[in-house]
Amino acid sequence: MAAELVEAKNMVMSFRVSDLQMLLGFVGRSKSGLKHELVTRALQLVQFDCSPEVFKKIKELYETRYNKKGSEVAPPPPAPPRAEALPLHSSYERGGAVARSLPAAGIDYPALYGKYLNGLGRLPPKVAKPEVRLVKLPFYTTLDELLKPTELVPQNNEKLQESPCIFALTPRQVELIRNSRELQPGVKSVQVVLRICYTDTSSPQEDQYPPNIAVKVNHSYCSVPGYYPSNKPGVEPKRPCRPINLTHLMYLSAATNRITVTWGNYGKSYSVGLYLVRQMTSAELLQRLKTIGIKHPELCKALVKEKLRLDPDSEIATTGVRVSLICPLVKMRLSVPCRAETCAHLQCFDAVFYLQMNEKKPTWMCPVCDKPAPYDQLIIDGLLSKILTECEDADEIEYLVDGSWCPIRAEKERSCSPQCPILVLGSSEVNGLLATANGTGENGKAPADVVDLTLDSSSSEEDEEEDEEEEDDDEGPQPKRRCSYEKGLVSAC
Repeated sequence: MAAELVEAKNMVMSFRVSDLQMLLGFVGRSKSGLKHELVTRALQLVQFDCSPEVFKKIKELYETRYNKKGSEVAPPPPAPPRAEALPLHSSYERGGAVARSLPAAGIDYPALYGKYLNGLGRLPPKVAKPEVRLVKLPFYTTLDELLKPTELVPQNNEKLQESPCIFALTPRQVELIRNSRELQPGVKSVQVVLRICYTDTSSPQEDQYPPNIAVKVNHSYCSVPGYYPSNKPGVEPKRPCRPINLTHLMYLSAATNRITVTWGNYGKSYSVGLYLVRQMTSAELLQRLKTIGIKHPELCKALVKEKLRLDPDSEIATTGVRVSLICPLVKMRLSVPCRAETCAHLQCFDAVFYLQMNEKKPTWMCPVCDKPAPYDQLIIDGLLSKILTECEDADEIEYLVDGSWCPIRAEKERSCSPQCPILVLGSSEVNGLLATANGTGENGKAPADVVDLTLDSSSSEEDEEEDEEEEDDDEGPQPKRRCSYEKGLVSAC
């Protein structure tokens, strides 16, 4: 039956409009419309309602057409499907085999079958077009491509469109999903995900949802990531466009799964693709980075020398550059110093927290220079990692011209030290100081006169005037001035 189904599809694809109308009229279906619409109906008839009478009618029409054209050679019978074909519906795999057996026809039969049966596009042209490509996601490792990115084409003038897709998993894929570990209760690490992007073949596209998107898997709707709330007035909230996990709503068996994408038709063109992926965690990406992404300390030292090399065209010579040992993301000491190779600075951030933040909300932007820092461009600074183990009591270092380094802690400690020593009243040092102030110093000698240079001339004149007034005043002694020193302390300056 499977071979007959493939043969019937092959014959229907070679029919003219008159043949298609006769076939559709034979089963009582509508014969109106353009050729690609007639082909769509005929292929759906073969896929879902191919009775022996219908197959006999298709064979008669095919033989009648080729008997009239003796010069034409009928296409050879289709080859059996390969075991390692693309993991689409079985009919798509057979379509791939038919395409390989008819290289001279110039028609992409697998894409044609997939687009017609999935209802995701129109008749493709004979000239091959560039395919839509999606960007690689660090947290998703692609295992199989279930459906290549296929354009969502509106079927009418309505704003809300529906595009169905039918496919089945192979036994190997089902086993991969069932035997995979759970990232969290009910969420497997091996997943079937739906990705949507703009239909643009110029460069790899990022995930982008169309307006009014809804995804229905078999008989249940799948949850789609919602919008991030915006705290800024007048700024529209943004939606994180991520792969949509469909695994928990699928039939993990040989049964076919039906996916319906509802989307808003507002002028922009979108494409959808289905993939079997393995979702990674931030800890796994960190371990991979430690395995293949460490830059040797000598290479990092050479980079420091390059940064501080004397520029003959510049009038300013840089003798050193300071690097903080505190992560700019979480304001904690670095544990795994990391930066992107495309960044021009030597300052690093912590790879642990950077990967955790992008696991929750993927932005992949450098927290130092605010430029793209994708995962495949990250490196671990081997020189700074070595410095972190050797310098545990400083939060900042300085790289010198020769590639060496020195901690900054000495200057910090000097700046924090008190300028004048503080003495406690009652100690021997204070008593000696007070005795010297009373007029007798060591060895009974009179102390030398001390001039306070911090006082200006105006203040000295005011003091002389006050002394004269005190001598002329016969009323009695003036009250003593209070000492400005804090209680229990005296300055030694």
